[in-house]
Amino acid sequence: MTPQRRAAVLAPLESKLADLEALYVDLHRHPELSFAETRTAAELARRLEASGYEVHTGIGGTGVLGVLHNGTGPTVLLRADIDALPVEEKTGLDYASTVRAIGDEGTEVPVMHACGHDMHATWLSGAADLLAGGREEWSGTVLVVFQPGEEKGDGAARMVADGVFSYAGKPDVVLGQHVVPGPAGWVLTRPGVLMAATDALRITLHGKGGHGSRPETTVDPAVLAASVVLRLQTIVSREISATESAVVTVGSVHVGTAHNIIADHATLEVNIRTFDEQVRARVVAAVERIVHGEAVTAGSPKSPDIEHIGTFPVTANDETATAALAAAFGEHFGQERSMGAPLVTGSEDFSEFGRAAGVPSVFWLVGGMDQEAVVTAMTAGRFEEDIPSNHSPLFAPVVHPTLATGVETLVVGALQWLGAR
Repeated sequence: MTPQRRAAVLAPLESKLADLEALYVDLHRHPELSFAETRTAAELARRLEASGYEVHTGIGGTGVLGVLHNGTGPTVLLRADIDALPVEEKTGLDYASTVRAIGDEGTEVPVMHACGHDMHATWLSGAADLLAGGREEWSGTVLVVFQPGEEKGDGAARMVADGVFSYAGKPDVVLGQHVVPGPAGWVLTRPGVLMAATDALRITLHGKGGHGSRPETTVDPAVLAASVVLRLQTIVSREISATESAVVTVGSVHVGTAHNIIADHATLEVNIRTFDEQVRARVVAAVERIVHGEAVTAGSPKSPDIEHIGTFPVTANDETATAALAAAFGEHFGQERSMGAPLVTGSEDFSEFGRAAGVPSVFWLVGGMDQEAVVTAMTAGRFEEDIPSNHSPLFAPVVHPTLATGVETLVVGALQWLGAR
């Protein structure tokens, strides 16, 4: 796609920014938890219909698919996630969320777009509208996917299982992006592995309960849980090579109901991050071995229960497609704004679409924080302390130029594959 054709498609963006900002603010004010994104999906579907897309809703629960046929040529799938998190917002923004909803445990929780999915949805809505308005500059088919349930790790898989490819066929390439706490306006790409795989486990350790004054008559699951937590930390330090990478986190421990009662069980939730399938298998096996071993050592009356409660695949970019996209970004944004991305220990289920279709996929990162603040923090060695990360109650991308940059990346990416008329 020539720079002239690209510029023609992007030309109306400036005039649409006010409307897109209003959409972003509206989505931020009204976040919805995974698979409950009914209001969000309805608004995004309405906008797709207004832009001339054939729209299908309710895919995989609350997923939305927009289809735009425009002559012969490649089919490009553009994806954005739309769900929010059970986090209480502390940004102080005038459009901060005050929403509360019923969470997974059946209790009321605060809800916030703490991972930037409101920005992702706005980016894709804007890009879809520009591509529809610029149809005289390209040919092919655009598939726009607004995906629910990314935070659960199975939103993409649910849409695939529910037949997202049955409406307009499989794409030739799948493209997506994520806002990150880098300088606003920066675009970062990486061939090969970009983001980690995740395995989440719920472990129930069984003991023998009793009175707190007579521990000798019990098998104390609190002590067993403490031993397991400490021993799990040796996996990365003693079982994984220094040239490989893994993270093992015990994020939740629940045991007992009163200070003078020794409970009969403890529950742990463990999060594992890896970049390589062999390392992944080795770490999961080590967790299971240690848990069972510590239970035997403690004299547990029953073997522990280990439940796999969530998984994200490795996000791996097709190298050839990434090189082509990086070149297009470099040409459009300039090398000072388009650069290489680091490995990210966060996880995404985006790759499920490309894997299911058997086609190349590329996922990239877009900076969303105040540029001066980020540079100052990095120079002072205080980036982690001063710049809120995704999932923080303080995470809030600056609207400009983040909004325009993310719309441009999707349009530039789509036009890299779509044919010229």
